[in-house]
Amino acid sequence: MNKVSDVMTRGVQPLTPDDSMLQAAQAMEMLEVGALPVCEGGRLVGMVTDRDLVLRGLAQGYPPATRLDGLISRQVQSCHEDDALDDVLQRMADTGMRRLPVLDGSQHLVGMVTLRDVAAKAVKRLGAARAGEALSDTARPPATSRAGPRTRGTTRGGTAKDPSQQVGS
Repeated sequence: MNKVSDVMTRGVQPLTPDDSMLQAAQAMEMLEVGALPVCEGGRLVGMVTDRDLVLRGLAQGYPPATRLDGLISRQVQSCHEDDALDDVLQRMADTGMRRLPVLDGSQHLVGMVTLRDVAAKAVKRLGAARAGEALSDTARPPATSRAGPRTRGTTRGGTAKDPSQQVGS
């Protein structure tokens, strides 16, 4: 387990900014995940979490048909499939991230790496006790908040349309 590619999950099905909150929630339910990448033309433009859907969408009164464009987190940390796994794990520990999108050399989304992926591989390789020791630092909460600024807008830095704009509007 030296590179991200050794543990990452491939074949991730991203959403698009034009998908609806309902489509995102249904995809999360089907895949049993709490976050999904959002791509345009194969390039990562953001992430959407179940929390985004609830706090930025439903709690604000937006209907399930609301487009994701104005609800997604656009400033997303990512890694590359050929990055050293130890470096990525350290970055995850420092920031409190549990998952990162994985990009190839052309900046296209090729998968996700999660603490769960790493733990499963570590248990197979090291056994449960040693794997727990190896991952204990990564599981600790960060000293500072990982919450960076959340931006609304287009990929070009403009202002997003009202998030209540429904798909097909």
